[in-house]
Amino acid sequence: MDNRVPPRAAGPGPRRRDRHGRGMRGPIAPPQVPLAASRAEAFADLVQDSVERLERRWPQLADIDFLVLEVPRLDRQPIDAWDEETVPLGGTIAAREGRRARVVVYRRPVEIRTKTRDERAALVHEVVVEQVAELLGLTPETVDPRYGED
Repeated sequence: MDNRVPPRAAGPGPRRRDRHGRGMRGPIAPPQVPLAASRAEAFADLVQDSVERLERRWPQLADIDFLVLEVPRLDRQPIDAWDEETVPLGGTIAAREGRRARVVVYRRPVEIRTKTRDERAALVHEVVVEQVAELLGLTPETVDPRYGED
Protein backbone atom coordinates (compact mmCIF):
# COMPACT_ATOMS: atom_id res chain seq x y z
CA MET A 1 0.00 0.00 0.00
CA ASP A 2 1.64 3.09 -1.26
CA ASN A 3 -0.28 6.02 0.27
CA ARG A 4 2.13 8.88 -0.15
CA VAL A 5 1.21 12.49 0.51
CA PRO A 6 1.98 14.69 -2.45
CA PRO A 7 4.58 17.38 -1.70
CA ARG A 8 3.27 20.82 -0.93
CA ALA A 9 3.72 23.38 -3.66
CA ALA A 10 6.50 25.68 -2.57
CA GLY A 11 5.44 29.18 -3.36
CA PRO A 12 6.05 32.57 -1.83
CA GLY A 13 2.33 33.47 -1.76
CA PRO A 14 0.33 33.98 1.43
CA ARG A 15 -1.83 31.23 2.88
CA ARG A 16 -5.36 31.51 1.68
CA ARG A 17 -6.94 29.19 4.26
CA ASP A 18 -6.08 27.84 7.67
CA ARG A 19 -5.21 24.17 8.06
CA HIS A 20 -8.86 23.20 8.60
CA GLY A 21 -9.98 24.82 5.35
CA ARG A 22 -12.18 27.47 6.94
CA GLY A 23 -10.35 30.53 5.78
CA MET A 24 -8.45 33.26 7.56
CA ARG A 25 -9.84 34.58 10.80
CA GLY A 26 -11.15 38.10 10.98
CA PRO A 27 -10.86 40.64 13.78
CA ILE A 28 -12.44 39.74 17.12
CA ALA A 29 -14.24 43.06 17.41
CA PRO A 30 -14.92 45.95 15.04
CA PRO A 31 -12.47 48.86 15.36
CA GLN A 32 -15.00 51.26 16.92
CA VAL A 33 -15.61 48.96 19.92
CA PRO A 34 -13.43 49.51 23.04
CA LEU A 35 -12.48 45.82 23.01
CA ALA A 36 -10.55 46.45 19.80
CA ALA A 37 -8.14 48.86 21.54
CA SER A 38 -4.88 47.37 22.78
CA ARG A 39 -3.79 47.74 26.38
CA ALA A 40 -1.22 50.33 25.36
CA GLU A 41 -3.85 52.37 23.50
CA ALA A 42 -6.27 52.16 26.43
CA PHE A 43 -3.50 53.30 28.80
CA ALA A 44 -2.57 56.21 26.52
CA ASP A 45 -6.26 57.21 26.54
CA LEU A 46 -6.22 57.28 30.36
CA VAL A 47 -3.18 59.58 30.31
CA GLN A 48 -4.83 61.82 27.72
CA ASP A 49 -8.04 62.00 29.78
CA SER A 50 -6.04 63.04 32.83
CA VAL A 51 -4.13 65.70 30.86
CA GLU A 52 -7.34 67.11 29.40
CA ARG A 53 -8.81 67.31 32.90
CA LEU A 54 -5.82 69.32 34.10
CA GLU A 55 -5.57 71.54 30.99
CA ARG A 56 -8.90 73.13 31.84
CA ARG A 57 -7.30 74.55 34.96
CA TRP A 58 -3.72 74.91 33.68
CA PRO A 59 -3.64 76.07 30.02
CA GLN A 60 0.19 76.15 30.06
CA LEU A 61 0.15 72.34 29.95
CA ALA A 62 -0.36 72.68 26.19
CA ASP A 63 3.38 73.47 26.04
CA ILE A 64 4.32 70.16 27.70
CA ASP A 65 4.60 66.83 25.88
CA PHE A 66 3.07 63.84 27.65
CA LEU A 67 4.59 60.46 26.82
CA VAL A 68 3.82 56.87 27.72
CA LEU A 69 6.73 54.44 27.88
CA GLU A 70 6.54 50.75 28.73
CA VAL A 71 9.15 50.76 31.51
CA PRO A 72 11.75 53.18 32.87
CA ARG A 73 15.20 52.91 31.32
CA LEU A 74 17.99 52.12 33.72
CA ASP A 75 20.69 53.83 31.66
CA ARG A 76 19.01 57.25 32.04
CA GLN A 77 18.54 57.07 35.79
CA PRO A 78 21.28 57.59 38.37
CA ILE A 79 22.16 54.29 40.03
CA ASP A 80 21.16 55.53 43.49
CA ALA A 81 17.80 56.93 42.29
CA TRP A 82 16.09 53.59 42.86
CA ASP A 83 16.22 51.23 45.74
CA GLU A 84 15.43 47.54 45.41
CA GLU A 85 11.76 47.97 46.28
CA THR A 86 10.60 50.94 44.22
CA VAL A 87 10.22 51.49 40.53
CA PRO A 88 9.22 54.96 39.31
CA LEU A 89 5.73 55.31 37.88
CA GLY A 90 6.55 58.52 36.04
CA GLY A 91 9.19 61.14 35.43
CA THR A 92 9.86 64.59 34.04
CA ILE A 93 12.33 65.98 31.55
CA ALA A 94 12.87 69.73 31.76
CA ALA A 95 12.70 71.90 28.64
CA ARG A 96 16.07 72.66 27.06
CA GLU A 97 17.60 73.80 23.78
CA GLY A 98 14.39 74.20 21.82
CA ARG A 99 12.82 71.02 23.20
CA ARG A 100 9.60 71.16 25.14
CA ALA A 101 9.30 69.86 28.67
CA ARG A 102 8.07 66.28 28.94
CA VAL A 103 6.10 64.26 31.43
CA VAL A 104 6.55 60.50 31.13
CA VAL A 105 4.22 57.86 32.56
CA TYR A 106 5.50 54.27 32.68
CA ARG A 107 2.74 51.86 31.66
CA ARG A 108 3.87 48.48 33.02
CA PRO A 109 4.68 49.61 36.60
CA VAL A 110 1.27 51.31 36.81
CA GLU A 111 -0.56 48.30 35.38
CA ILE A 112 1.15 45.93 37.80
CA ARG A 113 -0.05 47.97 40.77
CA THR A 114 -3.70 48.08 39.70
CA LYS A 115 -6.38 45.48 39.13
CA THR A 116 -9.31 47.35 37.60
CA ARG A 117 -9.63 50.08 34.98
CA ASP A 118 -10.93 52.52 37.61
CA GLU A 119 -7.92 51.90 39.88
CA ARG A 120 -5.63 52.33 36.88
CA ALA A 121 -7.31 55.61 35.89
CA ALA A 122 -6.97 56.94 39.45
CA LEU A 123 -3.29 55.97 39.68
CA VAL A 124 -2.52 57.42 36.23
CA HIS A 125 -4.13 60.69 37.27
CA GLU A 126 -2.11 60.78 40.51
CA VAL A 127 1.12 60.16 38.59
CA VAL A 128 0.31 62.86 36.02
CA VAL A 129 -0.60 65.36 38.76
CA GLU A 130 2.60 64.62 40.71
CA GLN A 131 4.81 64.99 37.63
CA VAL A 132 3.10 68.20 36.49
CA ALA A 133 3.47 69.60 40.02
CA GLU A 134 7.18 68.75 39.99
CA LEU A 135 7.64 70.36 36.58
CA LEU A 136 5.75 73.54 37.57
CA GLY A 137 7.32 73.72 41.04
CA LEU A 138 3.96 73.45 42.81
CA THR A 139 2.37 71.03 45.25
CA PRO A 140 0.11 68.31 43.83
CA GLU A 141 -2.81 69.76 45.84
CA THR A 142 -2.33 73.07 44.03
CA VAL A 143 -2.34 71.41 40.60
CA ASP A 144 -5.46 69.35 41.40
CA PRO A 145 -7.45 70.20 44.54
CA ARG A 146 -8.94 66.69 44.51
CA TYR A 147 -5.49 65.06 44.65
CA GLY A 148 -5.33 62.31 47.25
CA GLU A 149 -9.09 61.89 47.54
CA ASP A 150 -10.54 58.45 46.84
